[in-house]
Amino acid sequence: MQPAIYGLSGASLSADERAFFHDADPAGYILFRRNCIDPEQLRALTDALRALHRRDDLPILIDQEGGRVSRMQPPVWPEFPAAEAFADLYQVAPISAIEAARVNAQAIGSVLREAGINVDCLPLLDVRQAGAHDIIGDRALGFEPMQVAALGRAVIEGLRAAGVVGVVKHMPGHGRSTSDSHQELPVVTASSGELETDIEPFRTLAGAPMGMTAHVVYTAWDADRCASLSPIVIGEIIRGRIGFGGLLMSDDLGMHALSGGFDERAAGVIAAGCDVALHCSGDMAEMVAVASGLGEMTDAARERLGRAMASVVDAGEGAPYAELAAKRDALLGYA
Repeated sequence: MQPAIYGLSGASLSADERAFFHDADPAGYILFRRNCIDPEQLRALTDALRALHRRDDLPILIDQEGGRVSRMQPPVWPEFPAAEAFADLYQVAPISAIEAARVNAQAIGSVLREAGINVDCLPLLDVRQAGAHDIIGDRALGFEPMQVAALGRAVIEGLRAAGVVGVVKHMPGHGRSTSDSHQELPVVTASSGELETDIEPFRTLAGAPMGMTAHVVYTAWDADRCASLSPIVIGEIIRGRIGFGGLLMSDDLGMHALSGGFDERAAGVIAAGCDVALHCSGDMAEMVAVASGLGEMTDAARERLGRAMASVVDAGEGAPYAELAAKRDALLGYA
């Protein structure tokens, strides 16, 4: 198995993709809006991916956060609120906010499972900071680490109840970045002491099944390399100080925070300690380059992947979407 998660170019598998994916045998896939046309098409696509690899537990990921980051769009699929809605409610009614976040995540999960998607890149555990770039902004669960962790735990539990694996991101914290890592390499100059605020939610939820790194430089820890490429940040901070033991994937190799060829980027994140390299564009030339930079997935990474996917095996049918959405809306005061 190759330590990669790949994107797809369109609404169905092309002949070239079938051949490449068959040979590469990647750890999993990630879907975007270009891959999500309607329920029948999407289910056919996810079924085709599982059939290609004959793996019922094949991870098929998506970023279905709610708000501005939603790959499955209305009116075909339901609209979900941004994380800020739950953060705001927490200020006046913490218990209600936690329950609203849980049932909302379970509602998201029910929609994803129906489409054959079993991993959601959620929750963000980035602690929001005043004056930071809006790339996190209303996607964050709050400005205070305990609140972020409490709501984040509820999201993971809600997803799990629907049979979907959660991914905590962006380790060890993207909340104080003053630039967008999709466009350039952010550099955070906060002290190691100040960064304790950023890592606290990740430490609290260190038992999460999957995590994603940040393409952000933290000068207090490694002034030369972003977290995704830093053995120091991954080994000493993410695996060490935070204590994260789940499957660790990089953020997207195609983001402009990274430089060099795609083979170098892929090899670099794995060498730094990521279990899996994430590549999202679906561009075949880029994927071939990524594959050329990778070897076999390590035994430790395979074990983490298997453990993560097994964490939702026993999830039952759960409550129907309409019931969950109605409860969420009542708690948020939308009803």
